Amino acid sequence: MLTDLSHLIAATARWLTGAYPASGGALATARCEAQARQAVTVAAWLRYPTEIDAALVTMAGPGGAVRLDWATGADGTGEPTAAEWAWRTWVDEVVASWAAGLLADPALAGRAVGALAGSEHSTGRPEEFRRLLAPDEGDRGAAALLRHPDLLAPVTALHHAELLDRLTTGPALAA
Repeated sequence: MLTDLSHLIAATARWLTGAYPASGGALATARCEAQARQAVTVAAWLRYPTEIDAALVTMAGPGGAVRLDWATGADGTGEPTAAEWAWRTWVDEVVASWAAGLLADPALAGRAVGALAGSEHSTGRPEEFRRLLAPDEGDRGAAALLRHPDLLAPVTALHHAELLDRLTTGPALAA
């Protein structure tokens, strides 16, 4: 049984950085991608807290980016190529929405990382999410669009209530 969420995390982070690209050159792009990947990782670990949850989503598939494209107004950009369609099927709408919420609200991001303590995914090292939790000036500048609450609002709003519920009730009670 496949329990690795790396495909889902990579595709969802790629979608976020495509929808909210970096401001600046290659270094800014790398910093923006790192922040997106950290937010998506936290969101994915919250959404799929156990190996069984991860196995189920890898078997069933996360759903794709269609509704996210609609929410951001990118749904009329034409038919994706076969290669683009393939990675876009691994985008998880709920994880993208939760990650957007974490990027827009530092306090919420702190709560989310704290909620991972003791989970099956936890390494016990919160510093692995430094760019999400404590971005420096360079990080904030690179990800100005990716962290802008007003720009993220249509994506965040899709599943914000579920994120708050997950942080309140915990993964064992929410499903």
